Amino acid sequence: MFSTNRRRRFRRFCFARTGRDLYHGGMKIIAHLFLSALAVFITARLLPGVKVDGFLTALIVAVVLGVVNTVLRPILLILTLPINIMTLGLFTFVIIGGMVELVSWLVPGFHVAGFGWALVFAFVLWIINGFFSLLGEK
Repeated sequence: MFSTNRRRRFRRFCFARTGRDLYHGGMKIIAHLFLSALAVFITARLLPGVKVDGFLTALIVAVVLGVVNTVLRPILLILTLPINIMTLGLFTFVIIGGMVELVSWLVPGFHVAGFGWALVFAFVLWIINGFFSLLGEK
């Protein structure tokens, strides 16, 4: 049906990575997830308005926050583009705070005292994640 050369090209296209690359890619994702959970845990310990029950809850918060940021944030940014333009991008902070509040509502064991604390949590989390990514580049 297919020539041998065509089959090889197809395999190369679909399975371009070797097993070692896939292993390191998976380990990179796990390490990033662990560092994100550690950042959530540290941020919750620093801020009195944010409570996390334990590291497992912080891990769940990191996963849910990542999914919400990946799926919901672009949709909300497109839907609120006119108001975002009118406020020169400051409405983005409202969206970010709302997403943290949503995660607080979805994940049991993670509590944010209010919208202001959600904004502060997102800002401190951004700083800590930036610090971790700087450490990872070396």
